[in-house]
Amino acid sequence: MFENDYLLAWAIYAIAALGLLLVWVRMTRWMWRWLREPLWLAVAILLFTPTLVDPAREMLAPAVAIAALDLLFKVGDSVWRAVADVSMYGLIAFVVYVVFVALRWLLKRWWQKRQASAAPTERPTDSPAAEPTLREILEQERLRPARIEPRL
Repeated sequence: MFENDYLLAWAIYAIAALGLLLVWVRMTRWMWRWLREPLWLAVAILLFTPTLVDPAREMLAPAVAIAALDLLFKVGDSVWRAVADVSMYGLIAFVVYVVFVALRWLLKRWWQKRQASAAPTERPTDSPAAEPTLREILEQERLRPARIEPRL
């Protein structure tokens, strides 16, 4: 395999994996956010983790493909290397994700406290809350006559 073929194969795989990830995102968008995001991360790890195939030539391949082919054809010992790579990248990615979630949670709490404390001071004196609602206007209109009839 020439260098151009190797890069072309990786480009095709990357485009296909990105398409699969986008389909997965669309399939799981109805879920609760705290379940959906780790699932997105797990699928991204499975799709985009490379593993070493040939140490002499330093060639990489997708870890899922190597593990599946080695298990299917029962050849080589690349399964353990692929599983180790996936677990290592998965651990790193989930630790980074947990740190990101913790920062996002702290930032959201801070922002909500700031909005709650700033809300009473920012309200103007003639606010929309002081105006009558449509129901109150209609009730007032119903109580007084809409037309004045002349007396004969």
